[in-house]
Amino acid sequence: MKSLPDYQDYFISIRSNKFFEAFVIAVIILSALAIGAKTYHLNPTAQSILKIFDLAVTLFFLLEIIIRIIAEHSLKKFFKKGWNLFDFIIVTASLIPIDESEMALLGRLLRIFRILRLVSIIPELRILMNALVKSIPRMGYVSLLMFIIFYIYAAVGSIFFADINEVLWGNISISLLTLFRVVTFEDWTDVMYETMAVYPLSWTYYLSFIFLAAFIFLNMMIGIVLDVLQKEHEAYDREHNQGEAGEVHWIREHSESMEKRLIRIEALLLSQNRKE
Repeated sequence: MKSLPDYQDYFISIRSNKFFEAFVIAVIILSALAIGAKTYHLNPTAQSILKIFDLAVTLFFLLEIIIRIIAEHSLKKFFKKGWNLFDFIIVTASLIPIDESEMALLGRLLRIFRILRLVSIIPELRILMNALVKSIPRMGYVSLLMFIIFYIYAAVGSIFFADINEVLWGNISISLLTLFRVVTFEDWTDVMYETMAVYPLSWTYYLSFIFLAAFIFLNMMIGIVLDVLQKEHEAYDREHNQGEAGEVHWIREHSESMEKRLIRIEALLLSQNRKE
């Protein structure tokens, strides 16, 4: 009879198996396609097949999460990782039945989020999602500054252009929507030519706003995301000893361990010299 560590090593080998990971990804994609197929009008036979397939997918995901929990040696270690907690919530929530009960709608909605498990399984997607989440606080300050610019331009536009077109510039909230249309380049020239018929120099208003909002602030957002994404890639490489960052981390760790050994050897030599 195998001991518990042997079983754990066996489950670790299953979890780390590339074929198993590819199979899980394929099941997630098929599950998403099945959810999309249910939005069409299907005959009773196809509906029964999809219902059986949904049950099989739910049981497979349950088995897969159990394998991963056992491979982590402890529940505390498993739930310490945010992506594992996310997978556990999605899988356990999928156990909600989707019959005509009161929880049927919730069960169907939660099954849609199964496709998000691709993010937790594929490392590259995890890096992108982590970079996006970590970029949000820094982008918040840029967004605040952008809102200030929007608000100033909306107030100016409402003051000068309300008499020209009440629909577009009637008040500050409508002006904000108009400026959003301008910054997304959705027929913004029509708006500009309309005001230029009364104020010939109003083109400076639009061009300066586009330069600030569309060019400067957008590139600031992109720069923040790229900076955080690079740091996430370096952290992943250090964790898995890959790439240049992984090599530097390996060299640093071994240099520190060698330095500690040299200090201990030096201390031993000094103590021996004192005894002599």
